Order: sequence, then structure tokens, then C-alpha cells
Amino acid sequence: MASSNLLVVLAIAAVVFPSVTMATEYWVGDSKGWTVNVDYQAWASDKMFMVGDVLVFNYTKGAHNVFKVNGTSFASCSVPPANEALNSGLDKIPLASPGNKWYICGFANHCSEKMQKLKITVMSMDPPAPAPSSAFALVKSGYQALIAVMAVFALIVVV
Repeated sequence: MASSNLLVVLAIAAVVFPSVTMATEYWVGDSKGWTVNVDYQAWASDKMFMVGDVLVFNYTKGAHNVFKVNGTSFASCSVPPANEALNSGLDKIPLASPGNKWYICGFANHCSEKMQKLKITVMSMDPPAPAPSSAFALVKSGYQALIAVMAVFALIVVV
């Protein structure tokens, strides 16, 4: 009886766990943090930002800040009103929706002359549907067949 319960639990886990994705917390600039003269586009280039991830801007409070801006303000380094600044020194920004996101520092010339700006693209949690002939589709269908066999086996053992 215990082994049949284990099989049922394993079958359920095999179905549920692949769909569970852990959010990633990205420390902008890694050990350099959010500061001047860092190539943030190079930093972001090898990362895949997903909905649910979090950006952490770590910097000396009073020396920098973070503004969420649009593409036009990003390109021109136009600073929004001061009351829109994030300025704790450890600002965490959840990535709640897919699309392009832009961030700048609003201090003096930090954005325009010292390149303290970041542009990222946030991807949806839903992967694009694979083409029917792709290898991924074969693996996925094989996985689904395995789950079905495990579920049927678990039901036979239980009954």
C-alpha cells in the first residue's frame, strides 16, 4: 500500500514540478553594484530576465538613485520628477510584465556621461509553442507519455 501511495505522489510530482519556476534575483552590476562607468548592457547581455524575477540595485545611498523610465527618456537621459526616484541604496524591482524595461540614475551626468543606465527585455513565463516537428515537441510528447504510463500504473497498483 505504501509503495502505491509513493507512485501516486511521484506521478503527481512529475506533472507539477516541471511547471514550477523559481524567480531569480539579479544584483545589477554584480559586485560592482549600481554605479558610474559600468557597462550595464554587457552585464545584462548573457541574462534571460523573466516575469517574476527581481532586479536589485545596490549603491551608496545619497550617491545614486534609480528611475524607471521609458525608451525615449532612456535614450535622452531625461530624469523624471524627483519624487519618482528609488533612493534606498538597496532597491528591489519585481519584473511583473514582459517587454522592454529601462532604468537610469538621475544624479548630475551619471546617465548621459557616465553610462549609468540599464535596458533589459523581460520575457513571459509562457514559453512559445514549439513547432510540431521540433525535437522539443518529441521530448515533450515523450515526457507526457511517460507521465500517462506512470499514472495508469499507479492506478492499477492502487486498485
